[in-house]
Order: sequence, then C-alpha cells, then structure tokens
Amino acid sequence: MQNYLIRNIQLVNEGQTRTMDVWLSKGRIERIDSNIGDPGGNYTEINGEGKHLLPGCIDDQVHFREPGLTHKATIGTESRAAVAGGVTSFMEMPNTIPNALTQELLEEKYQIASRSSLANYSFFMGTANNNTEEVLRTNEKKRDVCGIKIFMGSSTGNMLVDNPNTLDRVFSEAEVLIATHCEDETIIKRNLDRLKLENRELVPADHPIIRDEEACYESSLYAIQIAKKYGTRLHILHISTEKELQLFTNMFPLKEKRITTEVCVHHLHFTSDDYAQMGNKIKCNPAIKAPHNKAALWTALLDDRLDIIATDHAPHTWEEKNEPYEKAHAGLPLVQHSLLLMLHYVKQGKISLERVVEKMCHAPADCFQVQGRGYIREGYHADLVIADLNNNYQVSKENILYKCGWSPFEGFMFPATIRNTFVNGHMVYGNGVFDESQWGQRLRFVR
Repeated sequence: MQNYLIRNIQLVNEGQTRTMDVWLSKGRIERIDSNIGDPGGNYTEINGEGKHLLPGCIDDQVHFREPGLTHKATIGTESRAAVAGGVTSFMEMPNTIPNALTQELLEEKYQIASRSSLANYSFFMGTANNNTEEVLRTNEKKRDVCGIKIFMGSSTGNMLVDNPNTLDRVFSEAEVLIATHCEDETIIKRNLDRLKLENRELVPADHPIIRDEEACYESSLYAIQIAKKYGTRLHILHISTEKELQLFTNMFPLKEKRITTEVCVHHLHFTSDDYAQMGNKIKCNPAIKAPHNKAALWTALLDDRLDIIATDHAPHTWEEKNEPYEKAHAGLPLVQHSLLLMLHYVKQGKISLERVVEKMCHAPADCFQVQGRGYIREGYHADLVIADLNNNYQVSKENILYKCGWSPFEGFMFPATIRNTFVNGHMVYGNGVFDESQWGQRLRFVR
C-alpha cells in the first residue's frame, strides 16, 4: 500500500482549521504535526499549500439500486461518483429488488459491495409488516450493520410499515439504531383525492401540496412517541418542514441524544418556487416545499436541532423522470455534488467550513457510532478529501458520473473542486483520475 506525506495543508477538523503536515501509512493516519521531517522509505509527497484537508464525508442515506434496479445505478457506478465528490463512506437503503427483508438478502448486498465499491459501505436492514423476527436478528449484528430502516411512508415493494403491532415490537426490542422515512399515507391519499376532484392534470408543483407539511409532521410525531415510549434509538431521515422542527432539541450534545435528525442537501437548496423551471427533476419524497421551510431548516441546522447533512441520493433514468407527473419517479441523484454544494454555501457565508465538516463527517460517525472514521485523528482510517476552494467546477454531461447520466445541478458552477479522495489510505481519486485497484471496506460500529 502506498504511503503519503501531505505537507502544508489547511486541516479542517473538530472545529478548527490549522496548517499541518499529515503522514498516511498502511491505510491509517499515522501522524499529524506542524512539521513532519522525511519519514524514510517509499512515499508520495503532496504539496497541500492553498488547499484544505477534510475528513471523508459519511452519507447516511443513499439508494444505489443494486440488486434489481441496475438499469438506474449500481453500487460500483454510484460509489465511483461518491468518491469523486468527497464521500468516502455510505449507508444504503433496503428498497432494492428483492427488498432486503432477510438477513441472507442483506448479506448478499455486502458481498456485492465487497467486490465493486470504491467507498466504504454499510446497508440497512429492511422492515415490512411481516418480517419482525428477521429484523430483530439484526441485534446479533449490531457491530456490523448500520441500523434498521422503517418506511412509515410507501416505498418500493412490500416496505410500508403501518401495522402498530409491528412498529411496537421493533421499537421495543431493537438494540440498534432505527432510521425512519416519515410521511403519513392517509394524509397523502386525502390530499391527492382532493386535488383529483378538480378534474385537471396534476403537475410537479402539486407534489408539496399532496405530500404536505402535515403528512410529515404527523408521521414524525408518531415515530417519536413510540421511540420515547420504549427509549429507542431513533434517527429521522430527510426532515423537510418547519413544523417538524418543534419536535427536536438542541439541549443535549449529539452523543447524548436518543432521537436524532438528518437534513438533505436538496431541501437546503431548492424550494417549491423551483418546480416551474425544474419540474420532475426535483420531485422527491418527502417533497421540496415552500421557501419558509428551507429558511427554517437552515436555522435548525445551525442551532443543532438538525444533526446530519446527507443526500438521499436516488437516481432514476431520464426517461423515468420525464413521465407525466403522476408516473414520474421520485428521487434525485446527488452524492457526487453534495460536498461541493455545501462548499458553495461556505463561500456564500451561510455556514462555516468547520460546521460543514461537523455535519457531514463528525456527526454521522458519532450518530451511528462508526469505528475509526469521520475525524482526522492519529490511528483512524485514512478517509480524507483534499478540496481546492480557489478553483471552480462546473457540472456538465461530460463529468456527471451517475449511471443515470443527469443531475439537477447540470450547468451549475461550484466555487470549489475535489482534488483527491483517499479511502483507507488509498488515493482512489486524484485530479479526475480513478485508481480502482482497491475496494472500500465494510463499516464497523462501536456498540
């Protein structure tokens, strides 16, 4: 394995930015110092002057579509896009085909990743109304599986969990983190039926009316009530409304919270005003909503009611997105550009670089108790990103790496570039070139 000495770089970690040298050896961060001499032996020296060194981002919610939906994406193609964007670890959702509803099907996904993922990986165990025993077997693998996923809103296949007995049993007996998608199906159906009475063609701008704030709030409230009843470790994904924010606290440090939250980059960037131009490109669940929600999400992110920034990366083919609104698939491909988008907001003065690192690197590691990652610390796995905040990067058809081949950011000029990405000390991406000689590793958890 190649060793690297990164010299004179702006190291961003644990709330501070300092000019440092960093020595990487045998896949680990061996030494951090203001001036490291010649370490001897064979190594590659990187001049970091004018650039920033960040921990690799950990994306706790992606859909990489394998198995069963590989016409949209594969673990190989999307992990390639991830590392090019500075995401070195991901946690993937169970609504593939077949749904990951047994321990055996779950392990098959790990096997696929072990021979095709350039990033480190973990996969959520899926929940249905009728697989409780299989779900609870995850307790035996608490150090090896990121968590249990419950769709309290419809998804691919047999994954809507609306049986109160199932929810009670899983919440009361799970010994690992439960992540939820919270939207109330009854409210969504009622809104949809009301709009259909207008006898007109539904359009993308109707999406936040159908999947409205109330649908999100009621479902999140329900999940929180069950979690508080049993003391469950609950993580609510992709918060999208101002109303939900009253359910969360910033009175405790993240490591002491039993109920945590995630916000996704598209809900921090787009609003319902963008449907006129973007149409189905920004159709996703939960919906992108009115501008006051975006403003409230930013406030809650900065005051720590929202804990993690992620993507809910969900690629669909261009043809699937260009169906009429009701048939168009919901989801956006985002993992290649999530860090760049947040660096855009750093340049805008909306958030500090140190806070971006906290929310995209440190917080996911702490929330999920990831072993040895998420920080730039001696002894940790060398999952690192070198970013150049002085060079622009414009998204084009030619540099989009998703298998689906499109991005809602096509044409957007980001004010930064990802220069190098290291995964376990291996420079998997450098100045536009991939080295696919080494795969990522399975994430482990300290539980």
